[in-house]
Amino acid sequence: MKAIYGILTMAALTVSSVSQAAEESHNSFFQKDLYTFEALAGVNIGGAAPIPLPVEIRKIESYNPNLNLQLGGSVTRHFSTSSRWAVRIGLNLETKGMETMANVKNYGMEIYQDGKKLSGRWTGKVHTRYHSQQLVIPIEGVFDCSRKISVNLGPYLAYAFRNDFDGYVTDGYLREGDPTGNKVSFDTESRATYDFGDSLREFHWGIRGGVTWNAYRHFNVHANLTWGANGIFESSFKTVSFALYPIYLNLGFGYRF
Repeated sequence: MKAIYGILTMAALTVSSVSQAAEESHNSFFQKDLYTFEALAGVNIGGAAPIPLPVEIRKIESYNPNLNLQLGGSVTRHFSTSSRWAVRIGLNLETKGMETMANVKNYGMEIYQDGKKLSGRWTGKVHTRYHSQQLVIPIEGVFDCSRKISVNLGPYLAYAFRNDFDGYVTDGYLREGDPTGNKVSFDTESRATYDFGDSLREFHWGIRGGVTWNAYRHFNVHANLTWGANGIFESSFKTVSFALYPIYLNLGFGYRF
């Protein structure tokens, strides 16, 4: 009986210890002074670019980054009150876009002229407008270099709920099918439109890294570079023969609660 009593006592003490440790761990995880909440606003400057620049693009004549806004928030959790390391997750509503005019040669193209669709290789000027509205989730590791400066790096996931990629061609000619096909010419006074919006990818992922400056007690200034790992077009889209990667510099500020 004494042996059984001793075993039961030890079991009770073990359960009590495990329960207490679990409660302490739970309380530690939700310790308020380990968390920082932040409201964010900013702008994205960049575009969808091929890496490296393909031979088809001979010259970029103009570039307009457009006004690409970002609104969102983030939560940061430090590993302990004395640790310089933390994990941050965000949720942002972002616009990404650009407009360009380029001189190209043998550029894959599908254009519409008088309601008729023509496809082949375009040589001349191409005006492109790209616009995407996305829900972006960055997941990053954070290191506090000092009381004022921290750096961050990690992956991001994005869902594009609105996509546009369209424009027009002018001052050149289209070789139907391939570079030796039938020639259809357009002068500086005429143009034909194109629209590849339906072939844009909805889900994106990539890498984001940057730096934060704690300007005042509750006010931060952020600079982040995002680099898409997959192109903006679906893999089944073959008209444009090279990938275009979304590359953007985000500049903004945040209010810490």
